[in-house]
Amino acid sequence: MKYISVITITILLVIAPFLTGTAFAAEQSSASAYSGYPIISIVSVVEDSTVTIEATNLPAHDKFAVLMNLMGTRGVDGYRVGTVYSGGGGTLTTTFDIPTELQGEYRIAIRYQSVAGTGYYSYNWFYNNTSDGSSTGSDTDSDNGTSSGYTGYPVFKIDSVVRDTSVTIKIENLPSDDEFKTLMNYYGTRGVNGVKVRSFGTGEGGSLEETFTIPEEFHGLAKIAIRIESKTGSGYYAYNWFYNNTTP
Repeated sequence: MKYISVITITILLVIAPFLTGTAFAAEQSSASAYSGYPIISIVSVVEDSTVTIEATNLPAHDKFAVLMNLMGTRGVDGYRVGTVYSGGGGTLTTTFDIPTELQGEYRIAIRYQSVAGTGYYSYNWFYNNTSDGSSTGSDTDSDNGTSSGYTGYPVFKIDSVVRDTSVTIKIENLPSDDEFKTLMNYYGTRGVNGVKVRSFGTGEGGSLEETFTIPEEFHGLAKIAIRIESKTGSGYYAYNWFYNNTTP
């Protein structure tokens, strides 16, 4: 009996690491299944009373603050009118009260902003009159309806790395006249609340190549998350990660 017990324990010790690895892989696969970003659209409006929003492509298990503010602000630093829990993710339709401070406004910006640390957000705007929402459109820079001409969001790729020293990134589709801070953090964080390494201005926008020093805190790590995030309140951001190995 003692001999059989020893064999049984030995088998369990051998297969335990593989069982743990399988669970980890499943968890990673589930976490990485989400792609893109959330989008909100206007379903209907009751003037100076409520607005109904349909949010699509929500990430799972996230928590969003819902903000309203003056037109042109993209809802940044707005009045908090509610909180949305994304549950299993996907699509969610919710109605929110228009705050007293914005009643009487011709157009109002609305924003979903994650408060769970994921960094996801989405914004739109609506005419403050009773409608089915068909009169809404893209956010603009001013109440005269003049568009900024900028569409989409910034993206960047890793160009080169010097191990424990620096990383060079190539950024595309930057908005003009903005200022971004650059953060690095542990892999899997998307760079949220990371160590600030440097800021840079976007000038006329478009493409830019920048090199950043890798903070001492992350020396020796195999993978590092990097994030660029607007400092001006525009709400734009982008993130990526890199292997901390000299390349190319």
